[in-house]
Amino acid sequence: MNQVVIITGASSGIGEQLKLNYQKDGDTVVNMSLGVEEDKYNYNVDVSNRELVFATIDKIFADFGKIDVLINCAGFGVYGAVELLTEQKCKAIMDVNFFGTLWCCQAALKYMQSGAKIVNIASACALFCLPFRALYSASKSAVHMISYGLRMELDGTGIQVTSICPGDIKTNFSKNRDITLETNEKYGQRIKKSCDHIAEREDGRMDKVSASLKIYKICKKKKLKPMYIIGGKYKFLNFGKNLITQNALLKITNKFF
Repeated sequence: MNQVVIITGASSGIGEQLKLNYQKDGDTVVNMSLGVEEDKYNYNVDVSNRELVFATIDKIFADFGKIDVLINCAGFGVYGAVELLTEQKCKAIMDVNFFGTLWCCQAALKYMQSGAKIVNIASACALFCLPFRALYSASKSAVHMISYGLRMELDGTGIQVTSICPGDIKTNFSKNRDITLETNEKYGQRIKKSCDHIAEREDGRMDKVSASLKIYKICKKKKLKPMYIIGGKYKFLNFGKNLITQNALLKITNKFF
């Protein structure tokens, strides 16, 4: 049965691969992303613009008559010390990563019926906060929690909600991060060293095609769990964090990153 699937951020990375997987199965995919040439299947949308999000999803429903799946992929990363990040950068990442997800959920839910799904792409950073990526971690933690809240509120409606938490995947996400290397006597060279360490680990990231296929298979499940973690080491870390104190976990994470 042909499904109508809305994917935000389907012009690149995970979102693009999910779009290709759905299209291979004969489903109709509508991409909401920045910078795309607009047609019936592609909309140039800044998801932080609530009015535009609502108007776009109204148009998609008018065109196709239903919305079966919403996958919120759109997002970006901010890197830098919390103390030194500008107000503009702090607001921007929450506006896109969290509020963009929220606006899309609100707009799509008007048209969703029993059997529909909302899939929010959070991050392993929603579960394990990292130094100098605290704002990104906070934005994805908010996505993770709103997913849980929606799931409870929609209980009994037949509309399923899940939060998917991938670890590092080899896409252009890291290259497109908003990086602030400004420092002071508190941090010294730690900010740059941490940033360089992340760059050095690029080759060890998960392949985007195989990782996206795992996410796609989750999306197609008849019954969704509240959360899925993508990446074996992140599943292990999530299990292991319950065996040590939070203080120990933060010390280990801080030392490693």
